[in-house]
Amino acid sequence: MTAAPPAVDGLDELTGLLAGGGALVLSGAGLSTDSGIPDYRGVTGSLRRHTPMTWQTFTGDPRGRHRYWARSFVGWRQIAGARPNGGHVAVAGLQALGAVGEVITQNVDGLHQAGGARDVLELHGGLDRTVCLACGDVAGRASLDERLRAVNPGFRPEATDEVNPDGDVELPDEALDGFVMVDCLACGGGPLKPDVVFFGETVPRDRVDRCFALVEQARSLLVLGSSLTVMSGYRFVIAAAKRGIPIAVVNSGPTRGDAKATVRVDAPLGAVLPELARRLA
Repeated sequence: MTAAPPAVDGLDELTGLLAGGGALVLSGAGLSTDSGIPDYRGVTGSLRRHTPMTWQTFTGDPRGRHRYWARSFVGWRQIAGARPNGGHVAVAGLQALGAVGEVITQNVDGLHQAGGARDVLELHGGLDRTVCLACGDVAGRASLDERLRAVNPGFRPEATDEVNPDGDVELPDEALDGFVMVDCLACGGGPLKPDVVFFGETVPRDRVDRCFALVEQARSLLVLGSSLTVMSGYRFVIAAAKRGIPIAVVNSGPTRGDAKATVRVDAPLGAVLPELARRLA
């Protein structure tokens, strides 16, 4: 395990803040990059190379939906095989110490839970589930993968790039015609969607309300690995600032919330979080 160098600016202040307990975590894609899942907006972020799937395309363009599932069928291998890194494990350790409580994550990879964290609220859903757009049935992604393997025994295209944060990979267009998609088993024909919030889609209101309630109860807000570029996560920083509770931001590179941060640590999470847990232990 790599310890954070003692000269990291803000680490002492962050340790002091979390020693009081009761911090609410808001995590983003930067926490999972060490597990092989790229972020959207970092130095090597996928938005620099790819256009992510949107709600409008997925629901309004059958060809676009087919393209997503073909790519996701290949990309699921890497998502399913990803393992929690030291940052995920450290968050669970901080929970065990009482330094942090609930976790709101913008990630859809399930790695917080795999790393031992509890009370995780998935703001944007999870790739390990599917939902039928016709009947609303929710099912496990593993069972869908078994069905897709059965009807696509010869579909083994070479991906042209690494997996994207929403679980798909880039494939040449000529490979898409060889892929067969299946429909919902519950209703016998409804199109399936990963149980995640795509770009352009609205986060369910009850989920947002629950997040705001957690902010209201928190003693501090700890932002981990999020640029806070989109309002989906940034609104909780705004809410915390209005309440006057301390805000700590740990991220490699600038974020939209830096001006509202009480403590700012610009360093790799894989080094900072294990060191933070060590200090508080």
